[in-house]
Amino acid sequence: ASGMKKNRYGNIEDIVEKVTLVTPRGVVEHRMSMPRVSMGIEPQRLVFGSEGNLGIITRAVILVHRLPEVKRYASYVFRDFKTGTAFLYDLTRAGAIPASIRLVDNTQFRFGQALKGRPTSKDKLVSRIQQTFLLNVKGFDPHELVAATIVMEGAAAEVDYQEATIKRIAARHGGVSGGAHNGQRGYMLTYAIAYIRDFLTDYHIIGETYETTVPWSNIHEVCEAVAKRAAEMHHEFGLPGRPYVSPRITQVYHTGVCIYFTHGFSAKGAKAPDEVFSAIEHEMRATIMAHGGSISHHHGVGKLRRDFVPQTLTPASVELLREIKEAADPGN
Repeated sequence: ASGMKKNRYGNIEDIVEKVTLVTPRGVVEHRMSMPRVSMGIEPQRLVFGSEGNLGIITRAVILVHRLPEVKRYASYVFRDFKTGTAFLYDLTRAGAIPASIRLVDNTQFRFGQALKGRPTSKDKLVSRIQQTFLLNVKGFDPHELVAATIVMEGAAAEVDYQEATIKRIAARHGGVSGGAHNGQRGYMLTYAIAYIRDFLTDYHIIGETYETTVPWSNIHEVCEAVAKRAAEMHHEFGLPGRPYVSPRITQVYHTGVCIYFTHGFSAKGAKAPDEVFSAIEHEMRATIMAHGGSISHHHGVGKLRRDFVPQTLTPASVELLREIKEAADPGN
């Protein structure tokens, strides 16, 4: 697992100090809970990503934190996705990465705007002023601009430093502040999006998300390849309209990022839409890996991605995992 605030609190492998795994052969666990141990190969590390194959996790000791002294939101609008990505890259090098920072592309930005509630007269006025400034004064293209949503948490001095650094680097890339309200709304929209797929199913829309880890140097190549292949597959299957393909960068690291693709299309009138979608989904994952992406950033492998394991691990690695499985659970 990898949370939206992993920058501050860590991914699952960073916050688990001890885990108990019950296997057919016995209990696998460390005898003590420690922040770090140098003991050679650690059996409990095999538990991460095992997806139930070795046994059942019955207990875990995890890190907890005090609630942050300060929490602030922010948002910035950039001219295009490449500019927004350059902003994220410079921010990671500045040592002021906030608890959460995400960059949505233009398609997702406009989708988010469409999900806003009915505006009041004041909201309409403010929106017109903002649009006039962005489009007429700054010269942004409404079909190219992107947005970054930011959550800062921690001690007041720490958050002050992050806020000032983010503002300075955003200005260097021509970013325009969208305010704290839009930052909070953009962050909370993530929770709403989780229900969008079920809602749209009633309207013959079928979709999925694909997340992957990509080196900084491959971000745009992967995004462009996925969009291109999705359009080709859409045409090959004779589907109506156009596919919805939208990437967002949700987590940043020193050497790369997590890209979260949302993909969907109208299946109205299509024959065997579930089979069509399955074929396209598999091709999307193949395209991501062919252009430098990983098998998964945090969703895991399961049955959907098992075909790509040979592209991820060497034969000797796969055999080692088989032997571990047989040792822990000889009766399968």
